[in-house]
Amino acid sequence: MRTLMIAAVFAFAATAAASFQGNPAGSGHWEGTIQVPDRELKVAVDLDRNEKGEWIGTISVPEQNMRDFPLAGIAIKESSVAFELPGVPGAPAFRGNLSPDGKTIQGNLTQGGGVFPMQLKWVSAANVRLPAKNAPIAKEFEGVWQGVLTTPGGQKLRIRVTLANGAEGAKGTLASLDQGGAELPFTSITQTASQITLNLNIAGIVFTGELKGDELSGTFTQGGHSAPLVFQRVKN
Repeated sequence: MRTLMIAAVFAFAATAAASFQGNPAGSGHWEGTIQVPDRELKVAVDLDRNEKGEWIGTISVPEQNMRDFPLAGIAIKESSVAFELPGVPGAPAFRGNLSPDGKTIQGNLTQGGGVFPMQLKWVSAANVRLPAKNAPIAKEFEGVWQGVLTTPGGQKLRIRVTLANGAEGAKGTLASLDQGGAELPFTSITQTASQITLNLNIAGIVFTGELKGDELSGTFTQGGHSAPLVFQRVKN
């Protein structure tokens, strides 16, 4: 009888933990840190299943101006938790384990050969905010655009933007040619008449500009700093 009572207590604890953080196991709004060489970075992760039963999720790293960046390759099986940050230089990916009580996740984030310890604690129910699909943009906006951005410190950076329409609407990328040139996909692209707004949540970047012939003239904003930026169409 004593053995049965102990088993019942553990069964109740497991059920309570699952009820606390919601089903399925692993879903929720998680907060914690990534340990990088010189400091800890605060991080928030939301994981949940959609109406099709597929895992969806986002990650935010406020100190790096990353917010609600969509995750890919999410796999949660028993105590194993894995996800990837698609399109980010260095192919960052997380591999970790969910604690028996379902309240913590511990593991490592790997990126470009580096390994960074990462730990998360369950805070509340998941609030996954995935970007909506972009509506198609006018043909005049499609193409490759390049401009020179002056940073707050006076550095001049060549910025290249590529815009096109695809099967699921507008898509595009931004590359800083003087900082490695990695093509980073825009989170959202919104066009209204001659105005266009480009959001890059991975870096907290927003560009709002107006099309004037072969120029896109507007404002580039990142981390609370704004600067004028004019893109010229790159002709083949």
